[in-house]
Amino acid sequence: MSNILELRNVNKIYGTDIQIQVLYDINLIFEKGSFNSIIGQSGSGKSTLLNIIGTLDKATSGDVLIEGKDIKAMTANQLADYRNETIGFVFQFHYLLPEFTAIENVLMPYRIKNGKVNKEIIEKAEESLRLVGLKDVMNNPSTKMSGGQQQRTAIARALINNPKVILADEPTGNLDSDSTESTYELLRSINENFKTTFIVITHDRRIAEKADRIIEIKDGRINLDVMK
Repeated sequence: MSNILELRNVNKIYGTDIQIQVLYDINLIFEKGSFNSIIGQSGSGKSTLLNIIGTLDKATSGDVLIEGKDIKAMTANQLADYRNETIGFVFQFHYLLPEFTAIENVLMPYRIKNGKVNKEIIEKAEESLRLVGLKDVMNNPSTKMSGGQQQRTAIARALINNPKVILADEPTGNLDSDSTESTYELLRSINENFKTTFIVITHDRRIAEKADRIIEIKDGRINLDVMK
């Protein structure tokens, strides 16, 4: 497999007068189609790392390459477009818009990028919701769905622009054990069927150990990097 993401000597420092370093010389390569887990205690720097990979935050020094392109060379608008087209995000809190239905939430990233939606993209949104098992509730308001259904809607939303990479930050953190297992199986199925690259932050070692690779961040450094 070829590489889709590469981090070279990435450091992250917050503050000016009082500086706090969160990441230290991070070097990582992610292969296309791989399923990766990142573990670490609260405050270890794992979410900061994910935000830098997702271009939501900038490294203080070092390079981040996506498909060989250095993101430092991109303008803010180019970064926003690239993020919307290439990366899908799934967070612990689903961040669905409560005034919209499941399918309207799924269509939101496309609307942000393109404005109007056509029949083809509506059918694609419907297919994404069928894929995550929400065929029967796609027209329900997001507030009328269970926590597991809301998280599945968020996963369908992440798929709408055909991302090459999905970044998931504690995607099962608010779910019960049954929903956690089914959500993991869903992510794995998407990975295997669509060859989407996954980078998943999780505190649940049972989930982490099912990934192809486990990366442990400790005190801002890579403490463990194991391929299975």
